[in-house]
Amino acid sequence: MSLDDQTSAVPDDGAPTELRELAAAHGVLTEYHRFGGGIAHVSDATLVAVLTALGVAATTRQEVSQSLRRARDDEWRTVLPPTVVARQGDARDLPVHVSDGASVHVWVELDGAEPEARPHELRRRRDLEQRDVFVTPREVDGRTVGRATFAVPDDLPLGWHTLHALTEGQEWSTTLVVTPARLELGDDIERDQVWGVLAQLYSVRSRTSWGMGDLADLADLAWLTAHQAGADFVAVNPLSAAEPTVPMTPSPYLPTSRRFGNPIYVRVEDILETAYLSAADRSLVEWAADPVRDLDTDAGALDRDAVWEAKKAALEVVHTAPRRAARQAAYEAFVESQGQGLQDFATWCALTEELGGAPRPDELRDPWSPAVAAARERLAERVDFYCWLQWVFDEQKHAAQRTALEAGMRVGIMHDLAVGVHPAGADVWALGDVLAHGVGVGAPPDMYNQQGQNWSQPPWNPRTLARAGYGPYRDMLRTALRHAGALRVDHILGLFRLFWVPDGMRPTEGTYVRYDHDALIGILCLEAQRAGAVVIGEDLGVFEPWVRDYLASRGVLGTSVFWFEKSDGRPLPPEDYRHLTFATVGTHDMPPTAGYLAGEHVDLRERLGLLTEDAQVLRAQARAERDGAVLALSERGLVGDSPSEREVVEGLHRYLRRSRAALVGVQLVDAVGERRSQNQPGTDTEYPNWKVPLGDSAGNIVLVEDLFDNARLRSLFAAVASAR
Repeated sequence: MSLDDQTSAVPDDGAPTELRELAAAHGVLTEYHRFGGGIAHVSDATLVAVLTALGVAATTRQEVSQSLRRARDDEWRTVLPPTVVARQGDARDLPVHVSDGASVHVWVELDGAEPEARPHELRRRRDLEQRDVFVTPREVDGRTVGRATFAVPDDLPLGWHTLHALTEGQEWSTTLVVTPARLELGDDIERDQVWGVLAQLYSVRSRTSWGMGDLADLADLAWLTAHQAGADFVAVNPLSAAEPTVPMTPSPYLPTSRRFGNPIYVRVEDILETAYLSAADRSLVEWAADPVRDLDTDAGALDRDAVWEAKKAALEVVHTAPRRAARQAAYEAFVESQGQGLQDFATWCALTEELGGAPRPDELRDPWSPAVAAARERLAERVDFYCWLQWVFDEQKHAAQRTALEAGMRVGIMHDLAVGVHPAGADVWALGDVLAHGVGVGAPPDMYNQQGQNWSQPPWNPRTLARAGYGPYRDMLRTALRHAGALRVDHILGLFRLFWVPDGMRPTEGTYVRYDHDALIGILCLEAQRAGAVVIGEDLGVFEPWVRDYLASRGVLGTSVFWFEKSDGRPLPPEDYRHLTFATVGTHDMPPTAGYLAGEHVDLRERLGLLTEDAQVLRAQARAERDGAVLALSERGLVGDSPSEREVVEGLHRYLRRSRAALVGVQLVDAVGERRSQNQPGTDTEYPNWKVPLGDSAGNIVLVEDLFDNARLRSLFAAVASAR
């Protein structure tokens, strides 16, 4: 049945009202504010499709009525909630549902000892006190259910605990997560402003790269910018896993898994076992590298497929090399620490490789099927290879952070977490119904994407994620935060609500679905605090006014982009910037500043047919925006009369350094004078997205070793370093 057929099966005599009530009960918005004003009213077809993706039957009037009745009683059907997320220092009520009149005993098993207890007084169990709160019993599924209210203490330690309830001889349990009231930020972030460099790592190559930037280049970039410019961090694109076979998806924001890394960023020569290869095996590694060595100085589009085929061949050789006892023990410990998730990911990689692009048979679609178990055993050597790749990736990620900190950086490497995953990737295969199917994450139309966006990524299903105790979300965060001084969360607004676009519909036909932001942000803060990392949320776009205040109250930094920060149509004065924010001039979805000042974002979108407004009007607006920026700089003495492009770029960064922002980022493309965009939203093959190598204003390749030979880079970094 098509969506049209489904919605036509819902009569007009009152059912649409029930449909909207059902949508609201499950956090699905039936209307929302458009960018630029006005209200978008969501169609019945969209509501039916989104509810279906949530696992809620809504295709007929009868189903809508039944689902609505069920939603009203849902929380009364289980003794304990699916998951309880609390803030440390805040007591909260815990509803417990039992047969009316039955007694119940509730306690919590703590994940670790309470920190204030002496060794002989360690308490791993705390009984909860019942509060004297009367709630009228309710008839649910033919039985009378009562509610008992228990108090979750405000002094429980941070961590992942387990709640237990014993009633009528049966024990029930659920996850209790105690999160920090506010993420603890270091004094450097709270009091001082620190600055650093933003880089698309794949584009930043050296003379010893294999055709694209890698983790060794990241370590060198961190060391150089710390020692020669005083930078305190290097922020990079997501390094999350891509396909194990070619063609490899170019976008780092469309990974196959957000939990695991992309071994294309591994430097083969930096794996310890490479040094002990036999002469014959060493020759195999060198031969593998030969076809891609010259790509380091190629100004054309990056060739990930060639790079991965070369590296994969070399890594297979290194994988067979014997490991010393201590190294083998370290590898085994890593595999054990990553648990079933790593095994599932490695199995998916091995199966994908074996299938070689052929459709996945039905018996291999379920990771728990007998066919997959047999394949896991048959492909044990390849499964081990893909587990090992994650270990060496993790080691080199650690080495980059260690190098950054030893160079004197106060933050180190800032990693990036994409908003979602590839619809045919490892996470979708392994996580099952924790991700919603039949919909993709996107965004409604805005000033820069006037047709809206569909990123095709299946979102978390908030219902099943809570029933899973938020475990998949926690595991993903833990890996993302490993060896990170900071984590940027792309589109953090999606932890509050996400724009779902049903398959087969346009982005303009989507709607928002709400999430339990207290739970998602709280868990993010808990895992970041455990990792000692700062969290930056990319909070750009359409959002509800209270969201930014909420993030700040939890210690999560927001994002401020010069071109988007306005006050009465003029650039926001630097003293009016938020303190807990990460300020930059532009973003990776815009041309570098030199290109933006020239209005090249309008020219590019016109060439690609992405405009819905007159190009000349938009060019005039772009010129006015540039003139307004130069005027703001001039009024503060940051540029003189008729400033050059370089002077305006430097003035913009000095402007941000005068702001209240806790972090200021300088895009490496701005430092070397690059003009080409890394990504043009709304395109796929029409533009070489995520394939543009780092180059200067003339298009000449700039390698890591030559960065500080670039006069424009030295001038900009000096201006930024001395601006405070």
